[in-house]
Amino acid sequence: MVATTPPAAVPRRASPTARMLLTLGFFLLVLTTLAFIALPIVAIFVHVAPSTLLHELTNPLVLDALVVSAKTTLISQALILVFGTATAYFLASRRFRGRSLAITLIELPIVLPPAAAGLGLLVAFGRVGLLGSTFDALGINVAFNQAAVVLAVTFVAGPFYVRQGIAAFESVDETMVAASRTLGAGPLRTFSRVTVPLAAGGLAAGQAIAMARGLGEFGATIMFAGSLQGRTQTLPLAVYYAFELPNGLDVALAISAILTLVSLAILLTAKVISGSYLFRRGTGRNPTVALD
Repeated sequence: MVATTPPAAVPRRASPTARMLLTLGFFLLVLTTLAFIALPIVAIFVHVAPSTLLHELTNPLVLDALVVSAKTTLISQALILVFGTATAYFLASRRFRGRSLAITLIELPIVLPPAAAGLGLLVAFGRVGLLGSTFDALGINVAFNQAAVVLAVTFVAGPFYVRQGIAAFESVDETMVAASRTLGAGPLRTFSRVTVPLAAGGLAAGQAIAMARGLGEFGATIMFAGSLQGRTQTLPLAVYYAFELPNGLDVALAISAILTLVSLAILLTAKVISGSYLFRRGTGRNPTVALD
């Protein structure tokens, strides 16, 4: 008796009506998601007339917050660039016991509630903090001033740059690094002339993300630095302060419009940089590296 193999089951195709309903349902879900995200952003610019928004930009509250945000953000980004690049390169190029723990520690501020981060900074660097007596002896006060704003922004934004930097350095072609060392370049020269240029796209994207996060920082800043106009009141803090004022909605919307436009510019810049970086990698065209 010859055994016969049962015929393979033919998958049933959905009817045209079912496929149409599935496509329609999927389209409605996507449309609802996009509308939910876009509506609050659009509302910032259409709730009041553009002339009113432009007029409120001359408000001293807005101008003071803009100056404080620009100053503290630039300083914090410089610190993140220097210390973050060194840290990212070390963690990307070394394998040692405790490396995963070190990366987890660096990533912790990303998920740490901002209020807890601000309180932690206060009890670490404030007058009654762990290092408070040391700073007092040196005549340094880092709480409730612009130094506190810089520390708060660096603490919450730095991990975004370091994490992206690790990925950027890990993607560098090791044969290029080895070729540089073979040609007689030292470690520092190889790092500055070969490794950094090859990782520049990823590093720049990480810097843009860190800048956007730092510019919008609120919780840690208000806990550690307070909200003093002209001193520690950044743009996000000014939004909250203006919203509590009588008839302060227009001022809050004007500041929100600034933050939205700046955030959009940073996001587009990061996308352009990342796209160019991925295009060079995909086509095998690396940036020109000079050892001379």
